[in-house]
Amino acid sequence: MTEGISLDEPDRSPAPFYVKARVLVIGCGNILFGDDGFGPAVAARLEAEGVPEDVAVMDVGTGARKVLFNLLLSERVPSLVVVVDAVDRGRSPGELFWIDIGQVPPEKADDFSLHQAPTSNLLAELRDERGVAVEILACQSAHIPPEVECGLSSEVSAAVGKACEMIRARIAEARGPGNSLPPV
Repeated sequence: MTEGISLDEPDRSPAPFYVKARVLVIGCGNILFGDDGFGPAVAARLEAEGVPEDVAVMDVGTGARKVLFNLLLSERVPSLVVVVDAVDRGRSPGELFWIDIGQVPPEKADDFSLHQAPTSNLLAELRDERGVAVEILACQSAHIPPEVECGLSSEVSAAVGKACEMIRARIAEARGPGNSLPPV
């Protein structure tokens, strides 16, 4: 999980590796419930393809709250946090779109895993109190089953590559000259 993080000298601080990244991408969701595994699938693909050394990618599964809480308590935070998750907004299955924290659907407003709370509050606090740019890349789910059923639908599976492209473009924009993100 530390791929993409480079340090000039050994790190002896107890802070998690991801607080040192300039950009943090977190894939949220439960791989045991169909399209809810979209975020972890995107994180896995980004990690497999490699990311710049100042970017951390994590499959947080249903544990986004712990990561965000650690960020809030850390002296150092990324300039940009990109959250990747599947949602149901009544769009075409596999459609990708950016949403603001205030646009998070009611069923996801308290978390990105349906198992923790209050993730949306933690994201807002990171943005408002710590100055972190927080962006949410959502994928319209086709099917999230009520019981365990592994595997993404064909539409959502096809969106994984496009999501990686969108995230890479956002990372390049954030890292490029004239970007609006301050250095970490």
